[in-house]
Amino acid sequence: MAFSVRNNGGRRGRSSGALAEINIVPLVDVVLVLLVIFMLTAHVMEFGLEVEVPKVRQSRDSTKELPVVSITKSGELYLNESPVNINELGAAVRKRYGKAQSVYLRADSRTVWDPIAHVISALGEAKLGVQVVTQPEDMADRPRK
Repeated sequence: MAFSVRNNGGRRGRSSGALAEINIVPLVDVVLVLLVIFMLTAHVMEFGLEVEVPKVRQSRDSTKELPVVSITKSGELYLNESPVNINELGAAVRKRYGKAQSVYLRADSRTVWDPIAHVISALGEAKLGVQVVTQPEDMADRPRK
């Protein structure tokens, strides 16, 4: 905060007293820096990959915290959000999530069956259970959060 006192040039009489001036430039600087940081990190807050899972009549809700293996429509394989090689999938799950006994498998509905079968086989060899992620038909038209 900056204060200034004005002197009437040595004149007698009423003095103007102290005039308080607030310098808002540092406040504006901080606000602009926070705005830039928010703009740069806003896209990171969105979760995961865009995978359109198949729609089925019956599905179960699950609240287990498990690793997520995702297969995109082009067949690319991800462990949570990191790309992973199918030959190292079991070891990567064990390395990152040592106590995990099973994983969620999210595959795009337009993915051909061959990569899905290979992933299920690789997870089975690593003694990991597979829980397939689907979307109920009645929620098909609702956007994901």
